[in-house]
Amino acid sequence: MKISKTNWKYVFLLGPLLIAAGVTAALVSGVWDPLTVGLVIAGAVTIALWLLYLSYEQSFWGQRSTQASTNALIATLAVFVILGVINFIAVRYPVRIDLTESQQFTLAPQTQQILRNLQQTVKVWVFDPIQNPQIKELLQSYKREGGEKFQFEFVDPQTQPGKAREFSITSIGEVYLQSGDRKQVLQKGGTAFGSDPNQGLSEIKLTNGLEEILNTRVARVYFLQGKGARPLQEGQGGIQQAEKALKDKYYNVQTLNLTDRKEVPEDADALIIPGQDKPFSDTEIKALRAYLDRGGSLLLMVDPAIDTGLGKLLEEWGVKLDARLAIDASGTGQRFGLGPTVPTVRRYGEHPITQSFGNGISFYPFARALETSPVAGIEEKPLIWTSQESWAESDLTTKKLEFDQKTDRQGPLLLGVALVRSSTDSTPLKSSPSPTPTSPSPSPQASPATPSPSPQASPTDFPSPTTSPSPTTSPSPTTSPSPTDSPLPTTSPSPTDLPSPIDSPSPTTSPTASPISYSVIVSQEATPPALPTTSPTPAASPTASPTASPSPTATPSAPSTPSKTSRMVVIGTSQFVTNGWFDQQLNSDVFLNSVSWLSKPDQQSFSISPKKATNRRINMTALQVGLLVLAWLMWPLLGLGIGGAIWWKRR
Repeated sequence: MKISKTNWKYVFLLGPLLIAAGVTAALVSGVWDPLTVGLVIAGAVTIALWLLYLSYEQSFWGQRSTQASTNALIATLAVFVILGVINFIAVRYPVRIDLTESQQFTLAPQTQQILRNLQQTVKVWVFDPIQNPQIKELLQSYKREGGEKFQFEFVDPQTQPGKAREFSITSIGEVYLQSGDRKQVLQKGGTAFGSDPNQGLSEIKLTNGLEEILNTRVARVYFLQGKGARPLQEGQGGIQQAEKALKDKYYNVQTLNLTDRKEVPEDADALIIPGQDKPFSDTEIKALRAYLDRGGSLLLMVDPAIDTGLGKLLEEWGVKLDARLAIDASGTGQRFGLGPTVPTVRRYGEHPITQSFGNGISFYPFARALETSPVAGIEEKPLIWTSQESWAESDLTTKKLEFDQKTDRQGPLLLGVALVRSSTDSTPLKSSPSPTPTSPSPSPQASPATPSPSPQASPTDFPSPTTSPSPTTSPSPTTSPSPTDSPLPTTSPSPTDLPSPIDSPSPTTSPTASPISYSVIVSQEATPPALPTTSPTPAASPTASPTASPSPTATPSAPSTPSKTSRMVVIGTSQFVTNGWFDQQLNSDVFLNSVSWLSKPDQQSFSISPKKATNRRINMTALQVGLLVLAWLMWPLLGLGIGGAIWWKRR
């Protein structure tokens, strides 16, 4: 009987071995043939016979060891079942969690929004016989967000020459994007996938390609040159990186010099003024004003201590440039090796340009603060705020920067603002003088009232190139029909719509439009907008012309055509987009999103661009390394010494 028990034990050991052999053979061959199935069945039968034998043993199941083993076996099987259920749920309902600081393995919000809003199917063709795992993982991430609207396929040009001929493939590794009949190359052959966004297929290239192939119009952007503006060239102080980033996003980038060309081109979707060190002339300011009046978009970056000559123009938009330098004493910039003259920004406004920045960091070296005031017809939204520990410094001659309550301004400071102006152009300017011949009596009564509003209206009448037809209705300044035009401000309080018959005499406009010193501009900008000064004019006109009632009634009834909405973004520095600073943290995103918001009003996909891997290298000196090693040795020895002392005391 003992020999039989021993033989059955050896037979039982063959059961797991037979099952393992059958499963291994099936996995290696990839086919469940009769041999592999037979091995698995034989092993299972052997184990079953062993269990039957044990059931006939006396008191086998009543032994404590048998119960403990059975409980352990059941617990083990339960663990395997739970793991299996968890894996089944994970495969059926996958959830990815990106724990990297820069969210390196998560698609950018801009990419996610584009993929979720796909209206037509797009497909990526990768002509490479070897499926690069990084490229495949990137395309699968797009597939998860885009669903059936986004597809991709790896093609071997040697085995599918027809498809390679269709896309005119010349080398291995080319990547194309297709949507309907449109095809666009994303990557030429011979480039491996890498973390550098300028090499290989990356999220930046793929997302920009999607934006390009889905858009039917290419935005045209002009960089203003001359007047000491930052040049589009490499090296320190240039903005070649900003220009290249716009071209990579498929913008049509052009240059413009208002000294040579007296007006902004009609096809300009946005005009960028990247800082300047000379004030604009009257003709150039008039060209900028006319561009904004016809619905243009302007990105104005103004450096501190610079006289731009645009004080009055910005005042009409409710923006005032502070002459003081923004100082950041929070100490955040010290982590990046920056001083207090480089404000570090983590606070952003609720605007499409900055709505997805979160607590991201951007730098604004040598910036000036902005101040805004409400203006009728203009909607302003703050973009960039400094920290609470910042202030606007007025005295830069001292070696130690300290806050002075008398001359400095406590933060947080506004460094960037987005503005939208929407107004209506009233057209009754040409027809309004018609009632004047029928009622000559009000003209002498209105003539005494003419001198009082004219000096108040002259500063506000400076931005009135849009009312150029008005001089045709006022042949003589002495007998101008401006009193009859006084009801017009009631229907269009915008400063650009004010009547301008007084603009015809050159003496009234030349002093206000001529370049003046920087201190004078600052003093003028301290005054509020002159819009309320026109309010007494409508009150005087009814009393001066009671018989001319048809004139005010005809003015509201005249049809008014809505003008195009104009946009403006003002930032208190231009150095943040220069070469070297452009790639720092979110600096490029602020610039690119601003240009996108200005040039593409109908587009809503504004967010940060795909993140790059964060460099976590720690540079330590020899002394720091020695202290670290000493600390590693000291703590274990200290613990060992304390334990030995306690043992010796209790011994």
